[in-house]
Amino acid sequence: MPKIGVVLAGCGANDGAEIHESVITLLALDRAGAEALIMAPDMDQFHVINHFNGDTMEPARNILVEASRIARGDIVPVGTVKGEELDALIFPGGTGMAKNIFDYAMTGANCTVINDVERLVREIIESGKPLGAICIAPVMVSKILQNMGRTGKLTGGFNEAISKDIQSMGVHTEEVGATGIVVDQENNIVSTPAYVEARSIKETAEGIEKLIEEILKMVK
Repeated sequence: MPKIGVVLAGCGANDGAEIHESVITLLALDRAGAEALIMAPDMDQFHVINHFNGDTMEPARNILVEASRIARGDIVPVGTVKGEELDALIFPGGTGMAKNIFDYAMTGANCTVINDVERLVREIIESGKPLGAICIAPVMVSKILQNMGRTGKLTGGFNEAISKDIQSMGVHTEEVGATGIVVDQENNIVSTPAYVEARSIKETAEGIEKLIEEILKMVK
């Protein structure tokens, strides 16, 4: 049974992990007979958003604690996981990911990735293991590829701003809709735009299910 790491950025599209994308990812892995190791950073999230009215809320919340809602408590700190323990690694997206895992929502293409996550992604890429990037996650992966002195191929969907930022990091982009995937054979990276483009949960599910199928094909 392949062991697939899934990194969550909290719980909620606007301040953590996108819940639909996260649950679809976990469901697709389970249906395929893979074991998911769910993890998240053990640190406070950037801010807390009331998803009903969009207001900022107090007090601060911990990313790991919030992500444990999706994981039903079966979760570990990302800093405790090494690439050698996994057969592949997947990142669901969400605007909150671009605040908590890396600071793209605030700084754009000059973003930085938190140390534990960049270290784990580097270990996966350097070992030739598959990496899945959903929604906004391709921007984070592009930044790490740039930091590694590598190029690659990812998707920002049809979003011109996201695609331009990915390209500014030296990574090629390919336009696909929510139901499509882009495969970078050289780096073993699979990406799908999910809610960057999706108009329904059904479209999001179709793209993520294709991504999971491709990732599992790549697992050696």
